[in-house]
Amino acid sequence: MSIPVAPGAWPFLGHVPPMLRRRVGFTSSLTQYGDIVKIRLGPLRTYFLTDPDLVHRVLVTDAARFAKGAIFDRFRPFMGNGLVMSNGSFHRRQRRLVQPAFHGSRFTRYTETMRRATGELTGTWRSGGIRRVDQDMQHLAVTIVGRALFATELGQEAVAEARRSIPIVLKNGMIRALLPSALDRLPIPASRRFDQAVGRLRRIVLEVIESWRAEGADRGDLLSLLMLAEDEDTGETMSDEQVFDEVITLFTAGSETTAVALAWLFYELARHPEIEDRMRAEIDEVLGGRPITFEDVPKFEYTRRVIDEVLRMYPIWILMRRAMEEVDIGGRRLPAGTEFMFSPYSLHLDPRFHRDPHRFDPDRWLPERADAVPKGAFIPFSAGGRQCIGKSFAYTETIVVAATVLSQWRLVPAHTKPVRVTVTSAAYPSRMAMTVIRRR
Repeated sequence: MSIPVAPGAWPFLGHVPPMLRRRVGFTSSLTQYGDIVKIRLGPLRTYFLTDPDLVHRVLVTDAARFAKGAIFDRFRPFMGNGLVMSNGSFHRRQRRLVQPAFHGSRFTRYTETMRRATGELTGTWRSGGIRRVDQDMQHLAVTIVGRALFATELGQEAVAEARRSIPIVLKNGMIRALLPSALDRLPIPASRRFDQAVGRLRRIVLEVIESWRAEGADRGDLLSLLMLAEDEDTGETMSDEQVFDEVITLFTAGSETTAVALAWLFYELARHPEIEDRMRAEIDEVLGGRPITFEDVPKFEYTRRVIDEVLRMYPIWILMRRAMEEVDIGGRRLPAGTEFMFSPYSLHLDPRFHRDPHRFDPDRWLPERADAVPKGAFIPFSAGGRQCIGKSFAYTETIVVAATVLSQWRLVPAHTKPVRVTVTSAAYPSRMAMTVIRRR
């Protein structure tokens, strides 16, 4: 059975120009050609999956046959061999070493860090003032991850640098990843900004790691946990380079999804006052005017559905996997080394799997309705053994921030013009100016 080829490829660059120009429009259009479609990223031939069942097979059912794909290779010079990038036995070892950072016993402290950082941010707000909420949430998400990672004054300098550089890395990295590596040395502005931001982060984070190594004290932060973690089989600890890779992974993966979700959450609530009223009622009922604690988080059932709807409508754009052996995908036998690509964004907004997909409807995640969504059609944190290790952290952070803000503030769009979606690696808002009004 032949596999159709997507139209519109350019010489040398392949489908990269139409992908970067149209982003979701391009990936969503591929459904008309079949469940598997050939595309080219420069000289690299790739197979794009449009069917959630095939995506589920790659991520879950046959996950052992796949590793991270070519886009992840392009990020490796920045993120090294951390959890997002690593494969095989090394990935399993690193996941075991990092897993204690996300044990439930640590979430009481995380929740307090999240609540305090949110209070510090809103303490700078003035009722009736206009805020760039997208920037505020990016700043807040990096601050929360950074404070969980570092307990020292030097560590806070690293957090300040991360607030400056992480957004640059995230917004320019996808352009760098899709372009052929032969173009890396050309003075492309996005690539230059990416390299400069990476260089700054590397210097300051390695300085923090070296400082910790010189003192060797357990400060109760995530860096101490990473530095002290021992392999249960060999007793070995991570090298400084491995610790750096995991720190950068936690910084980037731990800030992008949450920052984007929080910004869109406040925007969608402002556009849907009936949903905002239900969410506020739940906050008032659960908290009764007191600060949120970790024990409160599971009680926010409606808020969790609102968050899932935000994650459905504004997810990451594309993911890739590479076959490590010959595989049978949709009745086609494809050799080891074959690259596969799929789009959570396109799957989440596909009317075949989500009724009225552009309608913001948290109740679509009521159990009886959510069960009808095919596996692979809702994957905000990927799925299977490679599912994001920080998924619970992200949900907890989003609930804590939302409950803390909404218990005291109301946010309304500052302009009548709708905020546009700007897709890079994720669905960023173009420019989200909102008026913050203290709640009486």
